[in-house]
Amino acid sequence: MIKINYDSELTMRLLHTMLRVGDLDRSLKFYCDVLGMQLLRKKDYPSGEFTLAFVGYGDEADNTVLELTYNWGVESYDLGTAYGHIALGVDDIYGTCDRIKAQGGQVVREPGPMKHGSTVIAFVQDPDGYKVELIQLGTSEGHRKAVEPEMAVS
Repeated sequence: MIKINYDSELTMRLLHTMLRVGDLDRSLKFYCDVLGMQLLRKKDYPSGEFTLAFVGYGDEADNTVLELTYNWGVESYDLGTAYGHIALGVDDIYGTCDRIKAQGGQVVREPGPMKHGSTVIAFVQDPDGYKVELIQLGTSEGHRKAVEPEMAVS
């Protein structure tokens, strides 16, 4: 909670993260088919020449989601050096990476302990070059349980 003044408080919640994508269908296939998110809503804005698609693992009323923005006619973006990654918690990081590879996804850092820490992580890359960190959360045979994942730097 963020305190606005001495007499009132304002509750805030993270709603979404936005990524600009060069091919909306390709990105939806990756986030929905490969990472298992659901398309929650999609709308074209003809006067602005863009389309917004919201994807996630649950209803926007209760979950933070990802907004994919497609600006009509723009096929790629310079990702810059400020962007880091999106992080997803998974119960079986090794099995998840195997499934992602089997569906044509690109694992750019195989599962293993993070540098200078012990949390088991991996990185995959979406079709536009954005990194998605996978963090081992659950317990599965031979895997360490990460109760509070350490912050990773990519």
